[in-house]
Amino acid sequence: LQHVLQALPPPEAAGDESGDGGAAVPAADAVSTELLDRVRDITLAKFSPASSHQSRLLRLLMAIDYISTTVAKRLEEKQRTQSSRMDVDAAADTAESAPSELLHLRSLALGHDSQFQPLWAATGRCLQYTSAHSELAHVATVLLPLIESFMVVFKPVVGERGRTAAGAAGTAAESSVSEADGGALVSPTSTQAVPTVGEAYFQSFTEKHKKVLNTLVRNNPGLLSGSFSLLVFNPHVLDFDNKRSYFYQRLHDDSSTRRGSTRPLGHMMQVNVRRRTVFEDSYHQFAGKSGDEIKRARINVKFHDEEGVDAGGVSREWFQALARQMFNPDYALFKPSASGRVTYQPNPQSWANPEHLLYFKFVGRIIGKAIVDQRVLDAYFTRSFYKHILGRKVDYRDMEAIDPSYYKSLEWILDNDITDVFEETFSIEVDDFGQHRVIDLIPNGHDVMVTEENKAEYVRLVTEQRLYRAIKDQINGFLTGFHDVIPKDLIQIFNEQELELLISGMPDVDVDDWRNNTEYHGGYNSSSAQIQWFWRAVRSFDQEERAKLLQFVTGTSKVPLEGFAHLQGNQGVQKFQIHKDFASPTRLPTAHTCFNQLDLPLYDSFDSLKSNLLLAVSECSTGFGFV
Repeated sequence: LQHVLQALPPPEAAGDESGDGGAAVPAADAVSTELLDRVRDITLAKFSPASSHQSRLLRLLMAIDYISTTVAKRLEEKQRTQSSRMDVDAAADTAESAPSELLHLRSLALGHDSQFQPLWAATGRCLQYTSAHSELAHVATVLLPLIESFMVVFKPVVGERGRTAAGAAGTAAESSVSEADGGALVSPTSTQAVPTVGEAYFQSFTEKHKKVLNTLVRNNPGLLSGSFSLLVFNPHVLDFDNKRSYFYQRLHDDSSTRRGSTRPLGHMMQVNVRRRTVFEDSYHQFAGKSGDEIKRARINVKFHDEEGVDAGGVSREWFQALARQMFNPDYALFKPSASGRVTYQPNPQSWANPEHLLYFKFVGRIIGKAIVDQRVLDAYFTRSFYKHILGRKVDYRDMEAIDPSYYKSLEWILDNDITDVFEETFSIEVDDFGQHRVIDLIPNGHDVMVTEENKAEYVRLVTEQRLYRAIKDQINGFLTGFHDVIPKDLIQIFNEQELELLISGMPDVDVDDWRNNTEYHGGYNSSSAQIQWFWRAVRSFDQEERAKLLQFVTGTSKVPLEGFAHLQGNQGVQKFQIHKDFASPTRLPTAHTCFNQLDLPLYDSFDSLKSNLLLAVSECSTGFGFV
């Protein structure tokens, strides 16, 4: 197969060789019908039958994997049993007694085994040709058993490390609570664990063939619950639609199989509310329910003195009414961010409402239930709050959406020498309804001066104080209710951008309206080549990619009801802006969300602009200074 594929035009020659605004030009060397027939004959004759070498290899590896996994589980159980009766050395001896031939599978996960490495390299080359030639799409499907074999071989190390990483991320918020109360916080920008050789090879292979893998999963979603489950531990590879399909499959499997459930799946939960007091009435009716009851229930809503029968429309309206009321300033639960007043952050002064923590728990349950029922909410939060939901650390760049001027001050501190020009201590002043308090960022922080040497620590701590410590009770209240309904480890397969799309839905973007309400600055105008390429790229994007571009530049995927002419910035209506970036054309585009501003470098071709723009909006899910 590889020999025949080598006769095809190289992948780089099969792409979109279009000019400035012209139509796509086909590859220089067209794929002949004879070659296509030979590829089809080889794949169907030698790779499709159940007796093919790749199918036999997969069955053998899955058998070894099953046996080794079973032995490992029995050893762990035996160790736990014996550890209560014998010392640690004796328990270690038990582990060493495992049959070495069964545990040999783990050594194969290094990815550079002399028998497997050439096979994966050849498979990769075949997949590369498959991606480049749409007429060879069937080859990837035929090679599926070989790709599954790759996943099985890498399962021991990648799977175990992935579960460990997920567990660590899941406890990030809890550990932050204890550290905030009694010790130093871990830096939000602290480095991750260095991947092993096997992990690095796995990540490189899956990311290189991301397009093919997502197509296979899209055509057969069950793969993510089977041999392709490793991709869940590296969700960076999966497209949002595949993540969402896996999420709901796992969510409903968990609902139907959970033990100890007191009610059958899909039981009716009657909710009777008055429209004027829909938030309080719903809060009181949910207070006596367990998270499992709420998750599994089919909600039937009845508004007092209204004749509507809930066949889905009434409950949808109820969800939207709650989404509006949770941001009602009378409850003091959330406050709008500075960037356009369309995204919200927990209010650090919500304690003015005596039941605020129970309300936050209720809001978490409602948003979780809306996700379970796939109800779209008109509820948009700041990027830092989405990070808290996902158990990830905040960064000083998240401050831009909350307080743009303060963010610029922190940025200036980091970028300049502050010797003899900055006189602050490791403490901050807060105003609680006229009462001024001084909060130390470290023990006796009011006596410790900020210097050039410790300024990075100061920025980190003041960011943690503003974005986490000041609202940690509110965050924990929300997460308590949210995790009553949505499993903590399951939601973490998404990033912040995707979580917003999961809660608030995919926007319907009118590209013509968007273009007609865009301003150009710094030398760009509507006829500039880069601007023409930009809008051509936007039109070629799918719905998800357009939503992520909006998130990247404006901080949210929300489109105003009145259209882009009413797009909000931190000082009111602020149209979408594209500024010329005179720096190197090798830089990625950057954004300033408070001003709905995109800084676009002077790229020299459409392909370069499109690829860099996609890279920025797809990979830059953390922070706003991606360059």
